[in-house]
Amino acid sequence: MSDRPAEAPALDPRTSVGHVHLTVRDLPGTLRFYRDVLGFREAWTDGGRTAYLSADGLYPFHLGLTQESEPPDAARARPGLYHAAFLLPTRRALARVVERLLSSGVMPDGASDHLVSEAVYLRDPEGNGLELYADRPRERWRRRGGQILMSTEPLDLDGLLAEAAGTGGAWAGIDPGTRLGHVHLRVSDLARAEAFYHGVLGFDVVLREYPGALFLSAGGYHHHIGVNVWGSRGAAPRPAGGVGLRYFTIALPDRRELVRLVRRAEQLGVRIEAAYDHGLSETVSLRDGDGIGVVLAVDRDGGRVPAAAWHSEPRPVAALLHG
Repeated sequence: MSDRPAEAPALDPRTSVGHVHLTVRDLPGTLRFYRDVLGFREAWTDGGRTAYLSADGLYPFHLGLTQESEPPDAARARPGLYHAAFLLPTRRALARVVERLLSSGVMPDGASDHLVSEAVYLRDPEGNGLELYADRPRERWRRRGGQILMSTEPLDLDGLLAEAAGTGGAWAGIDPGTRLGHVHLRVSDLARAEAFYHGVLGFDVVLREYPGALFLSAGGYHHHIGVNVWGSRGAAPRPAGGVGLRYFTIALPDRRELVRLVRRAEQLGVRIEAAYDHGLSETVSLRDGDGIGVVLAVDRDGGRVPAAAWHSEPRPVAALLHG
């Protein structure tokens, strides 16, 4: 595949990101952090090696964790996850979860005002970067030259925490309306990343002016995918099976869009790794130019449903395209 962006047909504006799936060394310990500290609920588990979580305990998932007993080490500067960003539905919901972190002895790495959103940053027990954020109303986002303006300014953390004052009641978990808002990736080359995420998949580039980074989205959002070369420019791919990001999913609105993207990827020389029928969804796996796993997914039931029927059954790609 060429590193030069192709002219991409518009991506359906209903497209978003679905969940991130991480490889971890210590599943019980990592699970305790996401469940008992952050307040995600277990939605599905195989009883030992893999667990999926969501904000409300239902499918679709927001986070997957799979344990590998002896995964190879991978330098943080290698391509992969910079952070997974969970979008809280309100500023008060963000304040509540930050208050929970502090009361649990978890100190954030930082906090920023990005103009379009307010964000708090931290790491999970395995060192994976996380962002917890709340958007400002879309009508307040500023634009210049067709691009959405984003910045990194100090966040008024005291002002944010004041939102939680007087809410009362015991901690009952993260707000059920929370979802994965975006993923931010380390890549080795911005042009190569743009060729894949814009040229192949069709995400719109919404901001180029941020040094060493590129932001892309569907439907006018400030970003569903961020990529940067901050310390990873020219780096080799992460070793297969290494700790960190296994893949992230792109949630498509219908099967027609899934088939269209798979056909386009094949036409542009992107290798399709696998296709699966999960009962509740259909997925197709591929990789970007840095070997980062990307899963195109479409749910059969658009609502929040119990995950008991979820499973993994491989299927030929041809059956997806012609079924």
